[in-house]
Amino acid sequence: MKKNKIIYWITTGIISLMMLFSASMYFTSPQATAGFAHFGFPDYFRIELAIAKIIGVFILLIPQIPMRIKEWAYGGFAIVFISASIAHYNSGDPAANIFGPMVFLIILIISNIYLHEIKEV
Repeated sequence: MKKNKIIYWITTGIISLMMLFSASMYFTSPQATAGFAHFGFPDYFRIELAIAKIIGVFILLIPQIPMRIKEWAYGGFAIVFISASIAHYNSGDPAANIFGPMVFLIILIISNIYLHEIKEV
């Protein structure tokens, strides 16, 4: 039980920190703004995605949030990671940019698996 909780909180912490970091970059970094333009996305999408990431982090981190809502946050983050890989691939970006989000997708999946492990006990 304790091992499962440790794995859950470490993986959830990694995802949460990465999402908060990227959201803060979306608000403050000219490079992030240029990146969204590089993909052909409108500028409002950058702000919308940053706000969604922050909300998703709170949903994952607050234990009192119902499981059904947490599952929506996991699903949303999975879509973000898959979409990021597709956007990088279609823009001709380097392989590291394409496969990087997939690493975080794997961490997200592990977090979700262990969420269910600790909730079943």
